[in-house]
Amino acid sequence: MHSLLGREKKEEEAGFGIDLGLSLGFLPHAASMFSCVGCFWVLLSSALVAVCSFSFISPAWIVKDQLRSNSHHSHHNQHHQHHNKDSVSFGLLWHCSESLDHMYRCYTFGGLGKFAEIPSSSWQTSAVLCSGGCALLAVSSLLAIITIFLPSGGCERRICTLAGYMQMAAVFIMAAGLLVYPFGLNSSLVRSFCGDSDIYYAGECKIGWGYMLAIVGVMLTVFLPFFAKYAPKEQLSPTPLPTLL
Repeated sequence: MHSLLGREKKEEEAGFGIDLGLSLGFLPHAASMFSCVGCFWVLLSSALVAVCSFSFISPAWIVKDQLRSNSHHSHHNQHHQHHNKDSVSFGLLWHCSESLDHMYRCYTFGGLGKFAEIPSSSWQTSAVLCSGGCALLAVSSLLAIITIFLPSGGCERRICTLAGYMQMAAVFIMAAGLLVYPFGLNSSLVRSFCGDSDIYYAGECKIGWGYMLAIVGVMLTVFLPFFAKYAPKEQLSPTPLPTLL
């Protein structure tokens, strides 16, 4: 009788040990399917793709508001002086102006498909660099999303490494595009609206919200390679990128 009870007790302890071992073995696997740093990296990458894309297609990189009054002697004279010239704004691919009926209309430079008619070679270079960097950032964001559904291991780490290097390259490319853009302020088209404008001097115009948003987006993109370094689910050692960090 005692031997029978002892055998049943041993079998119960053995079964409990197996269940406990399975549950404990499952926990690391479940934890490895989720990475807080990786999820934040994916969200930030996707958000910055949207920010950079929106800023690069914005027509408000250089703006000039013409709604000014020169005197307050007469309400009628003041009303006529308000609209001597239209408000204008320039972007990478667009320019906008306010017509006499107070409608704000935007047009591409020379129409779609006429890249050569962008009024400055500096703006053409900036458009190529910014669009190329934004496309590279979008591809890296897609790779970051793919890593969420991959099991932890060498494949995931290699994709994180590749995406991190692509994001680092996108930062340099887009930053170069933003630095080249002000060289086009001395073009004849910009001078006709902004007066005595020159390289890195907007004259009577000013920097618009589109250009400032692009700068903020590129500055935040600098942090993406750092998060890519610690994005893999298993942190045996950080991914070997970037070497500058």
